[in-house]
Amino acid sequence: MQLNFDPKTVPSPSYVVDEKLLIKNLELLKSVIDRTGCKILLAQKGFSMYSVYPLIGQYLNGVTSSGVFEAKLGYEEMGKEVHTYAPAFSETDFDEILTYSDHIVFNTFDQWRLFKDKVKNHPKPIECGIRINPEYSEIEVDMYNPCFTHSRFGVTLENFEPDELEGITGLHFHTMCEQNSDTLARTIQVVDEKFGTYLKGLKWINFGGGHHITRPDYDIESLIESILFMKNKYGLDVYLEPGEAIALNTGFLVTTVLDTMQNEMPIAIVDTSASCHMPDVLEMPYRPEIVGAGAANEKAITYRLGGPTCLAGDVIGDYSFDKPLQPGDTLVFTDMAHYTMVKNNTFNGMNLPAIVLNTAEDGPKVIKEFGYTDFKERLS
Repeated sequence: MQLNFDPKTVPSPSYVVDEKLLIKNLELLKSVIDRTGCKILLAQKGFSMYSVYPLIGQYLNGVTSSGVFEAKLGYEEMGKEVHTYAPAFSETDFDEILTYSDHIVFNTFDQWRLFKDKVKNHPKPIECGIRINPEYSEIEVDMYNPCFTHSRFGVTLENFEPDELEGITGLHFHTMCEQNSDTLARTIQVVDEKFGTYLKGLKWINFGGGHHITRPDYDIESLIESILFMKNKYGLDVYLEPGEAIALNTGFLVTTVLDTMQNEMPIAIVDTSASCHMPDVLEMPYRPEIVGAGAANEKAITYRLGGPTCLAGDVIGDYSFDKPLQPGDTLVFTDMAHYTMVKNNTFNGMNLPAIVLNTAEDGPKVIKEFGYTDFKERLS
């Protein structure tokens, strides 16, 4: 992959988001909006770099949030539609959530009963929905499967309460993770079969997230067919709320080799931590590519890359290189925008990577750098 910036000119470590690549993704998403009349929202849980929210807002319809902080961030920084869902809302936060939200999705009918009077009495009109669990998913890893056995997400058909739909204007489901539109098409058929009766008379349906729309092999035409199916059959507005698709393949993580050693294989310690700075590497698990590197044993010499924390498992993975690594060498991980900044942490006193925007006109611009105060203020 060819970089549009010189990694030596940015701090190490740093997340670098490329504005041109971000615009490319946004233009594709906007084409789906234009062709179908659907609305696409940024799921902030995947990407919350709010310095680019004004740019994203030029293409998309708003944001989704998982609680009061994300709702407030989207309200303040993008200023378009704010949709909020949580497995359960606390009474402490709900009044503030009402202030920022245009749509609120409830996870159960009990939650709807608890809060519906507050919604109805609020001076701003707010669309309300129920999250459903169609009990169908093609995700193989339970940790990322909203429909796995005994899931806490959404109402199953057995527990659906049609008598409680007064004031409910839409249904929401989220069953996907990094999947193509053929999965959505099959899911739509299940939703239609199980919940179609209840869609009559509603205003909207939300297909949730997990749509890898900006992936090179994604079938856009099939996505459009699924959107139009629901629009034409039930007269519904259709929402999608991808997070990863907005930032997919737009970001990089620049890191520096600190030291090398031998323990039955070459090992390199870098100034980036899998545990702190790229947690999906350990959780998913996910293996980011490195510019100019290969898989293990593909090139001349293979290194195991590890972070500088005291966690034994702080290992990024095995990569091969054309020549031996030296302290001071710069490595650039690809596809490091989504689920990085939103999930990183300061375990072991690790500093957070700087945040950089590689602007289309002026090149890299450091948006934010972190330090000791950021670490200390998270503690007591």
